Amino acid sequence: MALETTMVTRSTERKLRATPADAERRFLEAQRVAHLATADARGTPHVVPVCFALAEGTLYITIDEKPKRPDGPPLKRLRNIAENPAVAVVTDRYDEDWNRLGWVMLRGHAEILAGGVEHDRAQALLRGRYPQLRAMTIAAHPVIALRLERVTSWGNLA
Repeated sequence: MALETTMVTRSTERKLRATPADAERRFLEAQRVAHLATADARGTPHVVPVCFALAEGTLYITIDEKPKRPDGPPLKRLRNIAENPAVAVVTDRYDEDWNRLGWVMLRGHAEILAGGVEHDRAQALLRGRYPQLRAMTIAAHPVIALRLERVTSWGNLA
């Protein structure tokens, strides 16, 4: 019982943040890949690696031209967001020196941007961060906009 009480006390004392702290922001900017976790309406999880850019309380992920199923249904991540917009993104650093381990997790609700000013601005941010996207025709592809509601981190973010 004492252990359960301690866990509850710790979780209630933890300050919920919707904006990354400076160290978390620097860590995110240094990482090149993150993992997007979505779930369908039944709660079945789906996790994929993604490229990302962070701006003003929103994390952006574009759909690119890498081979997918061109004649198939929309991507599972997009179908999941349409059914259940609650998502999480984690980026981490693994090192054989476990003193260097660290991760940042971002949680919130996602929107699918099919076009417009924010969509175009997000794709410009992503093209600036990933030169590979500059050679792709991505303007017609949707952008996932994760509106940050909670930021958590662990380990060495330096």
